[in-house]
Amino acid sequence: MIFKSKKIPFLVFVAAVFLSCGGVETEPYSEANITPLTESWEIAIPNQEIPEGLTSLSAQHCGSCHQDHYKEWKTSTHAHAWTDKQFQSELQKESSPFMCINCHIPLQNQQEYIIKGLVDGDIYQPVKEKNPHFDVALQQEGINCASCHVRNNAIVGPTGSAKAPHKTVKDPQHLSEQLCLSCHNASAVITPTLACTFETGDEWKAGPFYGKKNCIDCHMVETHREIVAGYGERKSRFHSFPGSGIPKETGKITGMLNGLEISAQKVKAAYSMNEHFSFTLTVKNEHAGHRVPTADPERFFIIQFDLKDASGKVVATQKDRIGEEWQWHPEAIKLSDNNLNPGEERSFTFNNDFKVKGNYTLTVSVSKHRMDEETANYNKLGDDYPLFISIFEEEYQFTVD
Repeated sequence: MIFKSKKIPFLVFVAAVFLSCGGVETEPYSEANITPLTESWEIAIPNQEIPEGLTSLSAQHCGSCHQDHYKEWKTSTHAHAWTDKQFQSELQKESSPFMCINCHIPLQNQQEYIIKGLVDGDIYQPVKEKNPHFDVALQQEGINCASCHVRNNAIVGPTGSAKAPHKTVKDPQHLSEQLCLSCHNASAVITPTLACTFETGDEWKAGPFYGKKNCIDCHMVETHREIVAGYGERKSRFHSFPGSGIPKETGKITGMLNGLEISAQKVKAAYSMNEHFSFTLTVKNEHAGHRVPTADPERFFIIQFDLKDASGKVVATQKDRIGEEWQWHPEAIKLSDNNLNPGEERSFTFNNDFKVKGNYTLTVSVSKHRMDEETANYNKLGDDYPLFISIFEEEYQFTVD
């Protein structure tokens, strides 16, 4: 996430320069004090030529043959990595540095400028050159097929099939989990008020599935099908990249992987007035090889208990939270963190002593949240931007005599 920070005064060059969209566009800049880019997340994938046999790098073009893959990708959050309203809102902030786009549109072909370095190492003074290969339509596709599969004028595949009508090379190492972690393990404190804390890869390496399962095993499940109609069935993987399951637009559906197992205590049909009521819900990170929630520090779960009387009035409520708490100003500091580790189990207990006889209903729910309403309102995301989904909801009816 991106937060406001003070900008360093502009450095005057001897060469001809001018300000352009948060950077310095120069030609030439031989007199400038330029610091080279060294971090992986500072550098886009260099401009790629269209592989022999193709006419475009676009996912839509790939989908003309790889129809199932394309349909799956369109439902993914990868497809919305650039157009996502939250990301675009963050990108417009004055404190947004140049490198944030490198995970959301990783190909240099998708970026209007080529970043050559930093003036005196200042992230707010990138030296920029117009990108002659910039493709605005390609930019809209976010993380597309070419982001992973096009390198050095060829399609990189798991088999390097000679049947393909385009140039194909086999490189399973390139298509391993290391490619996923190039974005999903970006952790750095950029400035005192600007931190990138995506540590999913580190969480996986510290967990019980490391060396047994990786990102691809869960988020790209293996299947057997035709890659292209008429070419025969073979091993393949789904390309919807399911994750939190919270869509980017109201009415849209995106794939969900639920790492949690949720179990509820049984409720009796009747209780007496002098009997203490206690209900326990147990949540376990049974399936995820990383912590839950993971990645964006603004994500969280809410476990809520609502006790209602016969009229539907809520007479008692309890809300518990799983997630991180951060202070962003005047310095980015993690205040607390109760995310669930892989295999960790946690119980939440609702207690009540009844004061009135009658019929009661206990509603128990668990919901996943992308961010809180305060953050959404600050970013002006609107009512059509979903903030959460429900993953568990049960009602228990009983009588108190």
